[in-house]
Amino acid sequence: MTTHKQHKFTNQLIHESSPYLLQHAHNPVDWYPWGEEALKKAREENKLMIISIGYSACHWCHVMEHESFEDEDVAAFMNKHFVSIKVDREERPDIDQVYMNAVQLLTGQGGWPLNCIALPDGRPIYGGTYFTSEQWIEVLRQVNEFVQNHPDKTEEQAQQLTHGIQVQESAYMKSGDVAEFNLEELKQIFSSWKRRLDFKLGGTLGAPKFPLPGGYQFLLFYHYLTGDKEALEAVTLTLTKMAGGGIYDQVGGGFARYATDEKWKVPHFEKMLYDNAQLVSLYSKAYQSTKIPLFKKVVTETLTFIERELTSDEGGFYSALDADSEGIEGKYYVWSVQEFREVLGEHADLMIDYYNLAEGGNWENGINILFTTDNAESLLEKYKLTAAELEEIVDHAKEKLLAAREKRVYPGLDDKILTSWNALMIQGYIDAYNVFGNRSYLDHAVANAEFLKKNMFSKDYQLFRNYKNGKASIHGFLDDYAFTISAYISLYQATFDENWLNDANRLCASVLSHFYDDNTGMLYYTSDTDPKLVARKMEIPDNVIPSASSEMAKNLYLTGKYFNNDDYILKSKRMLNNVREHAMTGGEYYSNWDNLHAWFARDPFEVAIIGPEYELIRQSFEKYYLPDVFLMGGRQEGNLPLMKNKLVAGQTTIYVCRNKTCKQPVTTAEDALKQILND
Repeated sequence: MTTHKQHKFTNQLIHESSPYLLQHAHNPVDWYPWGEEALKKAREENKLMIISIGYSACHWCHVMEHESFEDEDVAAFMNKHFVSIKVDREERPDIDQVYMNAVQLLTGQGGWPLNCIALPDGRPIYGGTYFTSEQWIEVLRQVNEFVQNHPDKTEEQAQQLTHGIQVQESAYMKSGDVAEFNLEELKQIFSSWKRRLDFKLGGTLGAPKFPLPGGYQFLLFYHYLTGDKEALEAVTLTLTKMAGGGIYDQVGGGFARYATDEKWKVPHFEKMLYDNAQLVSLYSKAYQSTKIPLFKKVVTETLTFIERELTSDEGGFYSALDADSEGIEGKYYVWSVQEFREVLGEHADLMIDYYNLAEGGNWENGINILFTTDNAESLLEKYKLTAAELEEIVDHAKEKLLAAREKRVYPGLDDKILTSWNALMIQGYIDAYNVFGNRSYLDHAVANAEFLKKNMFSKDYQLFRNYKNGKASIHGFLDDYAFTISAYISLYQATFDENWLNDANRLCASVLSHFYDDNTGMLYYTSDTDPKLVARKMEIPDNVIPSASSEMAKNLYLTGKYFNNDDYILKSKRMLNNVREHAMTGGEYYSNWDNLHAWFARDPFEVAIIGPEYELIRQSFEKYYLPDVFLMGGRQEGNLPLMKNKLVAGQTTIYVCRNKTCKQPVTTAEDALKQILND
């Protein structure tokens, strides 16, 4: 067994738990983790800091490490003139946010690896993303010389950059009255957005193509509200194309990070928990709305992948799988025609056609990415099969291919457990349970929620962010709270166990105590208990993951509804008002805010189901896509304000309410649904 004592070099990262940091622990660079030791060293020695940020599944991070950080000459220069700090952006998104903003202000671009040079006090002065070894050493020389020769200009640069980072959120701050919201604004939002949608290949126009699940969640909601067929078409086309593309693991289930081309064929092969969690939710909701069988299959296969490859024995979910294995991107996932013939035998020709393999390869270096096309009918005719027979052959072939693939060298696993991403996975499991009724999905969700409560909660309802080797060490950020609250509210809606809702409410109170800005009505990304960075940032626009602010605004609205807390609802409304103008033209980058806009534009329904048959009736509601229906209930009245004095002995009663006013109580789900759908 190899230990760090047998390596030529070992630096301060050897004491960390992050797989990304540990990947650099034996570089000749004298790396430090972010912390007081490194910051103190920079101040005392008056040295510039190199703040180098990435994550374990990042392909170009690995490339730059090999080319530059493993080079002893490069390392010697870095060690002599700089204090070098490595940051895992997934553990410390607050640091990443500050220095990413700096690089974007400098270059107009961002990405990872992110390399920022800062003064000893942390203020950035220069940065970029990937550099070749020659570029990197030249950048370091030039910056070092510039700082030595031009201290006044250096200080001016630091001041300007830091000010730019600090004032970015000011564009969102409003004053005066909070206006009402309406559906006409949502129609304007979609009208602006749809010009960027690709109605031929799915997703947005051009390449690369990134799944943005939150955007399509809103389009489903928008179709529900307005009946707009183009919104639904954008969702179903995109999900169908993704499911058939190389971005989807056709053998093992689950999605890669993004496709490098416009047809979803060529993935960037890393597989992230947060993508797959959200896509499980999206495909589940899309099936609930459309009943397209393919969407159910994708959910089933993706959750099988999560259970097989990203679930810890303790019930936590791991973060990611690398794109690379044996140093080659995608090697674990690609195939030759000869391998197909060896593994599949008599059905090899059919499966070669089905997955579009070519003798000379359909990708680079003579190898093949598996993807399907709209050729099922021609295959049925060519091979004289029924659709059911083809499906059976494909499923059996997948089993054989997966068994063969598992003999290969496995991609690197990032086995740290992050609170926010785990909460997204809880949400995915709950959505799948609600739609498909598979009890094991709920069991996985509950097990993870209990894991978080045991390992990530402090006694005063403050959260930790990370967990590895039995230890949680980093204070939670706003997204950790936001998605945990959201998941716990959903757990209540799926189980009617008020403990989950009470936990969500207590976490909301903790957020308002430690993250809320009274001046703007917005929420900081970092707690007031954390050591200060050069800027205290907010996370406002949505991205691949919805922003922590938009999710918390929704949480305040929901907890306000459940607990009859008008102050929470008003705070939610003020936050939405602050982003209103940006959302009008921001498309998918404000889609989670748009969901909240829809709730304010048309009051949702609160539905209380009380009595012995509450679970059967709750399940009846889940057969329908009802994004503006908030369920509550149980065998007894419970403690929620809306359920008081509503128990009728000997029967199960359903109350359909809106804005604290309830319709005539009914006893069947059918009658309650009529009250909702005919309103």
